[in-house]
Amino acid sequence: MRTSFTPEQRLDPAMAESEAVIRACVHCGFCTATCPTYVLLGDELDSPRGRIYLIKEMLENQQKPTEEVVKHIDRCLSCMSCLTTCPSGVHYGHLVDHARTYIEANYQRPLLDRITRRVLVAVLPYPTRFRLALGLARLARPFSPLLRSIKALQSVSAMLALAPTKAAKSLPTKGAKAEGVSLGRVAMLGGCAEPVLRPEIGRAAASLISRMGYEVVVPPSAGCCGALVHHLGQEEVALASARRNVDAWMAEIEGAGLEAIIVTASGCGTMIKDYGFMLRSDAAYAAKAEQVSRLAMDISEFVAAKGLPPVTRPLGLVVAYQSACSLQHGQKVTRAPQDLLTAAGYQVRQPAEAHLCCGSAGTYNILQPVIAGQLGDRKVANLTKLSADVIATGNIGCATQIAARTGTPVLHTVQLLDWATGGAVPEPFAPRL
Repeated sequence: MRTSFTPEQRLDPAMAESEAVIRACVHCGFCTATCPTYVLLGDELDSPRGRIYLIKEMLENQQKPTEEVVKHIDRCLSCMSCLTTCPSGVHYGHLVDHARTYIEANYQRPLLDRITRRVLVAVLPYPTRFRLALGLARLARPFSPLLRSIKALQSVSAMLALAPTKAAKSLPTKGAKAEGVSLGRVAMLGGCAEPVLRPEIGRAAASLISRMGYEVVVPPSAGCCGALVHHLGQEEVALASARRNVDAWMAEIEGAGLEAIIVTASGCGTMIKDYGFMLRSDAAYAAKAEQVSRLAMDISEFVAAKGLPPVTRPLGLVVAYQSACSLQHGQKVTRAPQDLLTAAGYQVRQPAEAHLCCGSAGTYNILQPVIAGQLGDRKVANLTKLSADVIATGNIGCATQIAARTGTPVLHTVQLLDWATGGAVPEPFAPRL
């Protein structure tokens, strides 16, 4: 795609990167076939190609974002399905993130939208605040249907509907010693949403890794990865989170050393693997961030690389595997989770339209509840056709979105692997044994 950015504009690294992404696009339209919003809405401007045109005009001409442009950019899930489909290697994800930062700096959103976004930024990255907010949400949940009928309050209704009906029982993992002779040492991301919503995921991961012979540490100062605020256009807040995490992990690397940085929430993994790009212009952090990005691994990548412990419980359950977008499109991890589940004795089935997003996408199911709801219902309909005993996924957002729409247990892949190799029985199955 031809561009006419000025030399002055190209002095800004973000603008120069965006121009390069735009120029890589060859208008082929392959991305439209796999873009969830285009599949649903059929509007060219709700496809990656259409959004690239809008972003090009906005950035190139330094235009004040219009309500129409903002609407179509906001509708993007950042699912990165287009990255998998694109034959030209267009890194649309970096482009849309820059567009969101530009919009945040140059567009005045409606008051209620501004308040909602500020609350999300102030609450979600902080586990203590998030836990308190969930407690309040459980009290207000009965009013969700009423709020849903008021268009301006649909995001509030969505937040209440997604809140779990009961508080998590177990505490987040504090790490674990290696069983037997230690083969090395790994760090796990503490995170923000996952340890509040489903702390048992981290505990299962630590249990499995220690059984594999590795010591697990969870640096307390490594918190939210920054993805939630980054996709809301809060670039500086996201970069501050990235720097804090880099500092925490570099202290471990330079201390006792690390074999890997393990992430169980695939959305966070995608973000951390991009720290090198995000901090590329920061002289104090560029090299360290790149080192951290190289060490970051999804839990399924790590287990596949090091070897699954012996299976002690060949359960034979039918598993419907929901491949999180951030894992299959963002990190290009596709076979490892399914192969591990099969090796652990499960019967693995994958739904139709496995490439399409479930509609969670960070805060998308709160800010775009109608589209997110349609995608969630579509995903669950395809999963239901598999007649599975359990649904497995690799991201807390997917688990929350899907669990709200089905009675089938929804677990993280690592919980099933840990269970099959001698770990704790996941709560949905405990009464049956």
